Amino acid sequence: MYTEGSMSEAVLRTKNLNVYYGSNLAVREVSVDIPPKKVVAFIGPSGCGKSTVLRCFNRMNDLISSARIDGKVTYKGKDIYGPNVDPVSLRSRIGMVFQKPNPFPKSIYENIAFGARINGYGGNMDQLVEESLKKAVLWDDVKDKLSESGLALSGGQQQRLCIARTISIKPDVVLMDEPCAALDPISTLKIEELINELKEQYTIVIVTHNMQQATRVSDYTAFYNAEPTPKGGKVGYLVEYDRTEKIFQDPQQESTRDYVSGRFG
Repeated sequence: MYTEGSMSEAVLRTKNLNVYYGSNLAVREVSVDIPPKKVVAFIGPSGCGKSTVLRCFNRMNDLISSARIDGKVTYKGKDIYGPNVDPVSLRSRIGMVFQKPNPFPKSIYENIAFGARINGYGGNMDQLVEESLKKAVLWDDVKDKLSESGLALSGGQQQRLCIARTISIKPDVVLMDEPCAALDPISTLKIEELINELKEQYTIVIVTHNMQQATRVSDYTAFYNAEPTPKGGKVGYLVEYDRTEKIFQDPQQESTRDYVSGRFG
């Protein structure tokens, strides 16, 4: 488990987190600490709760009417499900990049500027757009076509635009839910290179089915599994969480060993 330094250093923390959809328990008793300016990968089979836990970190599950949690989720020590927490404000600190690139149907420039304006940015917008696109390693590709639609970009460029849009509002944390699942290998490599650059400034949590990707980009890895429920569903749970090299080279649990070696299931 994560023990580097004081546990109080964790940027995000879940404690005995249970997630329900209606009366169905989807994720059981997950306790995990996310350290600052590291990349943490969530791996595991489909239906094990990786994305569900990820979406608890910025309350995206709030958008599902049947979803509820018990246990605790904290950001810098503060309960993010507390009565005085504004989810919209929270999401400006904890941004999210989704599996499928989802640029706004606006110009490349406005894709960046729109969110910044909504969040009250009062600085030099041209400079912010340029800086955000440079951080996403997209500026050289688009600097001469900022007025063109973001939807005209390739899939990999669209995903980098979405990352630029996310970091333009100056978050502390970037959540990525399988950001390369819809991309070709070359675009995937560019996103992975970008993740390695961004972790110097941001805490990143990434859900991935690609174990090689987890070994390439992450400092820590959490392996989730799922077990069947009497109603025919699945409930996910955290099996093991440690440094990535430990999870892949010397895991403590047999199911982790089977999963990372390809013998799973």
